Amino acid sequence: MIVKPMRVGVVGAGIISEIYLTNMIHRFDNLEVVAICSQRMESARRRAAQFGIEARTLEEILADPTIELIVNLTPTPAHEDIIRRALSSGKHVYTEKTLTGSHATAFALRDLAAEKGLWLGAAPDTFLGAALQTARRAIDEGLLGEVHSFAVAANRDNRLLTSFYRFLNLPKGGVGYDYAVYHLTALVSLLGPVRQVAASVRAPYPTHIDINPAFPTFGQPIDTPNESQLMGILKMAGGAAGTIHFNSDSAMADQALFTLYGTEGILWIPDPNTFGGAVTFLPAGKDFEDRPLPRVLECPFDYGDNSRGLGPAEMAAAIRANRPCRASADMACHVLEVIDALIESGATDAFVDIHSTCERPRPLNGVNLD
Repeated sequence: MIVKPMRVGVVGAGIISEIYLTNMIHRFDNLEVVAICSQRMESARRRAAQFGIEARTLEEILADPTIELIVNLTPTPAHEDIIRRALSSGKHVYTEKTLTGSHATAFALRDLAAEKGLWLGAAPDTFLGAALQTARRAIDEGLLGEVHSFAVAANRDNRLLTSFYRFLNLPKGGVGYDYAVYHLTALVSLLGPVRQVAASVRAPYPTHIDINPAFPTFGQPIDTPNESQLMGILKMAGGAAGTIHFNSDSAMADQALFTLYGTEGILWIPDPNTFGGAVTFLPAGKDFEDRPLPRVLECPFDYGDNSRGLGPAEMAAAIRANRPCRASADMACHVLEVIDALIESGATDAFVDIHSTCERPRPLNGVNLD
């Protein structure tokens, strides 16, 4: 049966829009990108010319009855207003992370979408990539036995990033909301929801020197107020517990560590900020002399390259099939509550309970989005 492609309007024409547009136009045939808008319309016109689509205003996109899905690629502080307007216009919405700036507003938008019978989802969609789907299959098939603990760590360098990516200095642009969200979403997709958290949160460098010669503030101090160090403990509803460690005051080359510890072995997972990479399993030995070697797991899944746009494509398939999408509002709201709780714990030096829950998203079936 031929399924009619879903017509899409894109909001936001910044750096991330190029890979989204490339994939949504040239890779996912269930999407038909119609138009793009931006607060800076010259940026929208450049992207429109690049990809052969129309540059329109947001009002024009929302007023077009043929556009069914809005893909929102704006910075987080703009999300709530854009999503609310899109839902109120009868459009389904897929947004870049995080869903909004707080879990309270995110849950309100989730409820609005449900009230209107619309789909709402959010990045990251990297958990749908080849690596994390391979890890998910290993867990579901019992390869690790019972998973009791995990350790997740990653680094970045704000001395460089905050000069070139100014959205990192906006509210909710810190290492928790902009970076840890990938790893936390991956954890929830693999192990289920979080029950309780505790954290140490620091922002030791309130300013950095602007090293980007393209900006008028080059060579001068710029405000960098967001959290840059986040270390925590997560207790999962399913019984596992583990540690997280994010430091964006470190080296530029990301060194992501993502390890699951089970009764039957250890699983090493690639950086959840990417879609692919080798998933390596170390089996448990039977005795002191039995020392199995680690092995790379076979990966039967597609989407090992930069597949941003996979989330909207999967959502479109879900809408056509009238089923929940995998990058769901429930999971996005839950992960956002976890991040908010980690920040709260950093301020109070106490464990914080997580009140929401969500289902683990269904695994993909090979390259099939159904």
